[in-house]
Amino acid sequence: MPKIIPFRKPSPPKGHTLCKNGHHKWRLESASRFDVKQGRLVTVHRCERCGQTRVKAL
Repeated sequence: MPKIIPFRKPSPPKGHTLCKNGHHKWRLESASRFDVKQGRLVTVHRCERCGQTRVKAL
């Protein structure tokens, strides 16, 4: 009978684990953009690891 070797689960990529825990690496995507609904300038940030975006009003 052959000997069965147990395999370990592969670890997830580090970037996805950090972002899932809320540690994003935010970079400024566009300096100023006008939001029509809010009626003011907004700044767009994008995470380098996962690509999630966040918008902040100025």
